[in-house]
Amino acid sequence: MPRVRKGAAKAQARKRILRAARGYYGVRSRHQYQAQINLVRAGAQAFEGRKLRKRDMRALWITRITAACRMRNTRYSLFMNGLRLAGVTLNRKMLSNLAIEEPKVFDELVELAVKASKATPAKA
Repeated sequence: MPRVRKGAAKAQARKRILRAARGYYGVRSRHQYQAQINLVRAGAQAFEGRKLRKRDMRALWITRITAACRMRNTRYSLFMNGLRLAGVTLNRKMLSNLAIEEPKVFDELVELAVKASKATPAKA
């Protein structure tokens, strides 16, 4: 049986890898072996980055809400607990947007949260 070389398939695979690695620095974009290693690493870092972005955004929203609460002489923890007790189910992203874009509505939410937290007896 004659020996079969992988000419077209191998060239296609190499082209696919190098096209994906376009823009990488030096050997990483020119040599198939290095490009393949760096593509795997880039994929892993992209996966991790998508998780970190969610974490970073939540921290940003909490910081914004905290600043808005301090401007209204209350604390973040009391505000969030008061909203929970009052039955308000807005997420932190929406609360952050309200604090920036609709300060009057946020004032009303703060009042509502403070009333709800004062109406509930504290645990001993």
